[in-house]
Amino acid sequence: MGLTMHALVIGGSMSGLFAGLLLRRAGVSADIYERAETELVGRGAGIVTQPELQAVLVNAGCDLRDVGVEITNRRTLDRNGQVLGEYVCPQMVTSWDRVFRLLRRQFPDVHYHRGKELVRIEERAGGVTAYFADGSRAGGDLLVGADGFRSSVRGLIAPAIKPLYAGYVGWRGLAEEAALSSATHAAIFDAMVFALPPNEQFISYPIAGANDELSPGDRRCNFVWYRPAGEGELRLMLTDAAGRVHPLGIPPPLIRPEVTAALREAARALIAPPLEEVVRLAPQPFLQPIFDVESERMATGRVALVGDAAFLGRPHVAAGVTKAAEDAAALAQALAAHSDVAAALAAFERARLPADRRIMARGRELGGYLRRDYASEAERRAAERHHTPEAVMREIAVLDF
Repeated sequence: MGLTMHALVIGGSMSGLFAGLLLRRAGVSADIYERAETELVGRGAGIVTQPELQAVLVNAGCDLRDVGVEITNRRTLDRNGQVLGEYVCPQMVTSWDRVFRLLRRQFPDVHYHRGKELVRIEERAGGVTAYFADGSRAGGDLLVGADGFRSSVRGLIAPAIKPLYAGYVGWRGLAEEAALSSATHAAIFDAMVFALPPNEQFISYPIAGANDELSPGDRRCNFVWYRPAGEGELRLMLTDAAGRVHPLGIPPPLIRPEVTAALREAARALIAPPLEEVVRLAPQPFLQPIFDVESERMATGRVALVGDAAFLGRPHVAAGVTKAAEDAAALAQALAAHSDVAAALAAFERARLPADRRIMARGRELGGYLRRDYASEAERRAAERHHTPEAVMREIAVLDF
């Protein structure tokens, strides 16, 4: 590979930073173009840092000391707070913000461009040009779509691939450790804790504080609660007070108070008191409709797709960030091994399509019981095999499958 190769990375979140950093380490110069005008902070809650993710973070130049909170146990609580089961599963859990900041500090500011909304891609002999809404353009040898499941890049090169609603939502929120009662802290803060209302799944675990604090008392408790919601019900939840519908996700401040109040009422009725307290104390839960995005190709011409732009898997595998990291690593490796862009992107696609499709299939399998109706009794029995405390604690958020 010649050292003059240049990549245009569209999307400045986690996928884009992994791509930009790893490409630069492989000898490919890279500039990142992010549509948002401001820095991407506060965009997510808790994540599980799988060993595979930690390995790519180190390869990207990140220092993993104090990256998150170490937990060793999982437990499931019934409605009254009694322990239904426990399982040993050592893991490192952290926040989206913490990992983003680790990556962002490694990438040079001069090559990170904000306020760049992609509107057109033009391929030519020997290169590709990106055109942006502000009238500017940029040229390179290849373009990497790392702009999430709403991907503008995917919309331009594969417009038939659309997000498909899975039939349920994830509510997420954060409560300050210091705000928890002593009884709640003792019951849940040391572990990944599950609750399993019918056709639902609730998970809580500790993460770093808002400014990456890891000292006892300064951390936060993260929760995610998966709940079935029909198309009509979802539309109502995604409608703001002005009557505007946000079909792919509503900004948290625009969620109507009655929608959040219904969530807190459901917590009082369905989950253990310590977990209900976390929901009650979370100041602004946010709503995540669960979608599937599955691309047929990850490379077309001089354009590659990585992360959620290519495949948005359901979050039960906790592989979203890991998948983005490994996509970027495979792309960098392919470009380092091939002097021809087409050959490199073909090798990248061969390496990642099977792995990403496997993660997609596993996510669907684990989320199969998060619905109210089944097509058959056999389908219901198959789905419910993954809804027992033993199965949930063993299978959720692990990549050994």
